[in-house]
Amino acid sequence: MSSTEPRLDGRTGRYPRGTIILLGAAAAVVVGAGIHSIRDILAPVLLTLVLVICASPVRGRLERFGVPPGLATGSVILVVFALLAVFTYTLIIAFAQFVAMLPTYASQFQEIGNQIAAGLARLGIGQSQIQSFVGGLDPGSIAAAITGALGSVTSITGALVIVLTMMILMAADAAYARTILRQLSERRPELVQALRDYATNVRRYMVVTTVLGVVQGVLNATALFIMGVPAALLWGLLAFLCSFIPNIGYFFAIIPPLVFGFLVGGWPTVVWVIVVYGVINGVVQSIIQPRVVGHAVSLSQTITFFSVLLWAALTGPIGAILAIPLTLLVKALLVDANPDAHWLRPVIGPTSETRDILRSEEAAAKTARKSKRAETPPTAKSRRGSGSRRGSTPSTPPA
Repeated sequence: MSSTEPRLDGRTGRYPRGTIILLGAAAAVVVGAGIHSIRDILAPVLLTLVLVICASPVRGRLERFGVPPGLATGSVILVVFALLAVFTYTLIIAFAQFVAMLPTYASQFQEIGNQIAAGLARLGIGQSQIQSFVGGLDPGSIAAAITGALGSVTSITGALVIVLTMMILMAADAAYARTILRQLSERRPELVQALRDYATNVRRYMVVTTVLGVVQGVLNATALFIMGVPAALLWGLLAFLCSFIPNIGYFFAIIPPLVFGFLVGGWPTVVWVIVVYGVINGVVQSIIQPRVVGHAVSLSQTITFFSVLLWAALTGPIGAILAIPLTLLVKALLVDANPDAHWLRPVIGPTSETRDILRSEEAAAKTARKSKRAETPPTAKSRRGSGSRRGSTPSTPPA
């Protein structure tokens, strides 16, 4: 062994823990760089994988009703792609209306820009920096920024072609999924069980999030339309997309309605937008969704937030939307499929066992507090009474 090679630990026969951690971190960086380099291809493929997983039970039910397998697969593919096409078409129409509407608010944007420039000048910021910032408030700059965020027509069309092609191929290959899993279960039962649990959890999470996202989008768009906020349909679609982004999606969805609500109605409309969005999104994402999804997503809040940042940096906006399914896939392959790594489950997120332990500890602490309060100590009055009785001597009549 050369002097440059890491030495084995003589007691365990393994490399030192620090060496393993550094090698793992280096490998993660290399893998991340590779994912980022092919994000334009990989992101649509990952989206297709999640869609196929969500649609697979529908095909199975059609086959149980006597529908031929090929026809059942084709029906599911057409339905899913039609939904994607309708959503994309609606998004393009809403954005086109938004771009056509922007020039009517040019004077308001200019006035806001002048007010911001005056405030920045009082803070001592340079004139060149102020001009570069205020120039971004031009309607043309806003439209260009949103267009860059959505991507060009060519990139959107290319992504749809990849999604359609991969959906056909994946759906056709999914006919052999059960047989392949039975073959793998003979040698890798833990891997098969991890993949089955992953499909079930992702399907439940995506279906529930989609339904609740549609509810959020419809309610938000309706409320914005009633308040007179421009492009209410576009902001409803934005709220639907951002409902898939945990923790921070709400803040992305509310910024445009706040800006255009201020333009048409001033501060009262801004306050109403904050109240409406806070009530709708707070009730759906903080109360309804956790109760319905349950243990399907056993990830801590810290890891959930970090996964959004990580997958958005690696694969773009689609990665932010699919952050939870992709993180669960990594967890299934690296932790759930490896019995030696099962001890990491409570570290990654609160499992059902962890929740049960916490509930039992809280119940025990509550019982202890009740029993402690039940032990009422003697009052000061009783102590004084007993003390006077102890200190007094019985009076005897005179002889």
